[in-house]
Amino acid sequence: MNLRHLQYFRVIAETEHITQAAIKLSITQPSLSHAISELEKELGTYLFEKQGRNIRLTKYGKLFLSYVNRALDELEKGEKKVRELTSPSSGVIDLAFIYTLGAHFVPALVQSFSMPDEHKKMSFTFHQGNTKNIIQGLKDDQYDIAFCSYIDHEPEIEFIPMAEQELVVITPRNHPLSGAGGIDLKDITGYPMVYFNTKSGLRPIIDSLFAKVGARPKIACEIEEDTAMAGLVSVGYGIAVMPRISALSHFDVEIHNILNPAYERFIYIASVRNRYLSPAATEFRNFAINYGKKFYLKTHKHA
Repeated sequence: MNLRHLQYFRVIAETEHITQAAIKLSITQPSLSHAISELEKELGTYLFEKQGRNIRLTKYGKLFLSYVNRALDELEKGEKKVRELTSPSSGVIDLAFIYTLGAHFVPALVQSFSMPDEHKKMSFTFHQGNTKNIIQGLKDDQYDIAFCSYIDHEPEIEFIPMAEQELVVITPRNHPLSGAGGIDLKDITGYPMVYFNTKSGLRPIIDSLFAKVGARPKIACEIEEDTAMAGLVSVGYGIAVMPRISALSHFDVEIHNILNPAYERFIYIASVRNRYLSPAATEFRNFAINYGKKFYLKTHKHA
């Protein structure tokens, strides 16, 4: 049994005439008769019976037709949906990104991408999370593309540096470090810290910075999301090392540059190697790489 035979069967059921069905299907009458004969052999029953010059469905043919119609209708809906989602001009892009990028970077990027006429009909689904969960989502086909941190030992994932992101130390107002401006990380290890948890892509980066200065942070609590970290610092629960995000201006904290150690912190665009990307997702991926390099560093590194 194959899809073509089912399509033939439905047309014959509609026309109740082999010759008319053959003309409608652009197939020879013997070929059509042979296809239906093969279908009947496979089912072990007759689907049609003669009625004068025409044919009609048998009792079992009528029963089978109800299932065939539902199956073919669903397949047609699926074909239509797939074409819609993968259309070069109106496809859907499933995008995931870390919390840090939700306030400004992703909205600005999507707005810029959507401005040209050829992109206006493309749409997005958005998902936020930590890097570890996002990478798993990529592997599970939940997302097409992700903006996240780099993770070692992920051979399935292609990481392309997209933009550099500045890390800073934040403290409550009137903290002993207030007014320090620039900070050496070895000088803050005595203070309780609000720290990223192990699911965060920033955790190994910040751990390595402290290791470079031969120090160990005094962790008061661990957390996953950036704005929650800033909120805890603002009420004096501790200090933190985190990305310089635009949302920090809404919290009662002081921001200090990191003078030592030297570091580079990149945001990466991640996707699964050798996995098909729709034309819309491919177009957005290429646009995002160029956008990050041209605009993000210039306008947001010291925002």
